[in-house]
Amino acid sequence: MTGVEPASRVSAPSVQEDARSALLDRLVCPNCHVALKWPATQEGPLCMECHRVFVVRGGIARFVDEEHLASFGRQWNKYEVAHDDEDRATFQAKTGFSLANLAGKTVLDAGCGGGRYSKVAAEAGAIVVGVDQSTAVEKASSLCQGLSAEFVEADLKRLPLRKESFDAAFSIGVMHHDESTRTVFDAVAEMVRPGGRLAVWLYRRNQWWQEAINTAARRRTTRMEPEHLERWCKRGAWLGGVPLVNRTLNKLINFSNHAVRENRVCDTFDWYAPRYQHHHSVEELCEWFREAGYDDLVVLPPEKTGRLYRWAYKNDLIIGSGVNVSGKRR
Repeated sequence: MTGVEPASRVSAPSVQEDARSALLDRLVCPNCHVALKWPATQEGPLCMECHRVFVVRGGIARFVDEEHLASFGRQWNKYEVAHDDEDRATFQAKTGFSLANLAGKTVLDAGCGGGRYSKVAAEAGAIVVGVDQSTAVEKASSLCQGLSAEFVEADLKRLPLRKESFDAAFSIGVMHHDESTRTVFDAVAEMVRPGGRLAVWLYRRNQWWQEAINTAARRRTTRMEPEHLERWCKRGAWLGGVPLVNRTLNKLINFSNHAVRENRVCDTFDWYAPRYQHHHSVEELCEWFREAGYDDLVVLPPEKTGRLYRWAYKNDLIIGSGVNVSGKRR
């Protein structure tokens, strides 16, 4: 696949101003749903209805405490997992968006984490607003410095953004980490204007015995102290680097087999640390799209190819694989 050259950062001030303007035009109070004001004399966005002033820290507006997603702030701020070519390939595979068609479009990254996919979209010329319910937005802001991307820390279920105000939105591997995946999906789906597209990637529901093993393991790991869990994840990362073992044992108990060790540690921590982790089917996700007013649905295939992999994927045997759908809002 042909990559896209990163945009020049010579015009960084202007593109950053465009992104900040796009964000300010869309900000609303998550409680009252009225437009927020941010006067030069005000320390943060102000709701004229409830008179609440929202905190700004590190240049990022904060609308929520970290709550159950604190582990994401830890992992994304600690580990360096961005790889430009790989991230561009993953972005296109998991959104179905053409990088060549993103220039000038307003795009919502719902659950941006450390910002690697926001970076891909912004480098392709999109004006990006990234949202995450953790301090990972700090890493994202740093990663996208000089690009047309702005970030807020907020709950995806209660987005401080005007509905139907984005040309496109995507969420890769995030919604299933909330108490209710469907509630998050519905909130994000409302952000896309009629005619715009939404792409969502969620964990796939595996075979019953894989689900049982995973549930039992996570019942323990979600109660571990982060430092203790990280030690176990480093052992998993070692296993993930052993040929044959990383293609067999990790079908029983999940650990990453990414080519880079740091990614393996981060990915494994990402699997075992979060409080919530729900698994879904393609049929279920497609029904959500239709009920939210989307059609022209596309079930996106996995990035990996190969007859054996595709057979295992089709039969729900690949732990950590996804269900991936894109749709157009009516």
